[in-house]
Amino acid sequence: MKNTHQIQQWEGSFGREYTSRNPYLFDDTEALYSKLYGVRRTEMNSEFIGQMDRSLKILEVGSNVGAQLIVLQNMGFSNLYGIELQEGAIEFSKTITRGIYIIKGSALDIPFKDHFFDMVFTSGVLIHISPQDIAKAIQEIYRTSKKYIWGFEYFAEKFTEIEYRGEKNLLWKANYPDIYMKYFSDLHLVKERKFKYLQNDNRDQMYLLEKYS
Repeated sequence: MKNTHQIQQWEGSFGREYTSRNPYLFDDTEALYSKLYGVRRTEMNSEFIGQMDRSLKILEVGSNVGAQLIVLQNMGFSNLYGIELQEGAIEFSKTITRGIYIIKGSALDIPFKDHFFDMVFTSGVLIHISPQDIAKAIQEIYRTSKKYIWGFEYFAEKFTEIEYRGEKNLLWKANYPDIYMKYFSDLHLVKERKFKYLQNDNRDQMYLLEKYS
């Protein structure tokens, strides 16, 4: 597994601090999204994937303890997997989830076969991958997805680095669905929506991409 500056940070104390300060229970996740956007995460998800078969095999890349997978499970999705860099988060996930399978792995080297999943998604993860490595992450997500790529990431028209908790070289906003489609001509945009923060003018972008059959 490639050992980048970002991977080192997320595997170490920086990543452990992230895990300890973020909510993981279903109700707490819903409350956080309502506070940030005025919309619960379940409502966001339903708008994009609410009509999909609940038996779809789904992978979250960068799942941390599985908070977003728990939301999907509460929506009825039953075939859920995650990969995560932070070993403490993986161990903790085992105490709060049932029937969700989270293992060690990186977006730059996803430990599953080609087309193993019906859908692969990220939520606030691509933003933490350097522009020099983003192509590899996108290729890995594309490789392991049979049909759908879903994401929720900080939005900017072009790569824009911003300081993250006092650190540089850890966070970039971008137009991620556009980046995917620049690399893969058989992807088309099914839907996208930008969710504005209630307290400022920043926007996060949710998008759903589908491979042409």
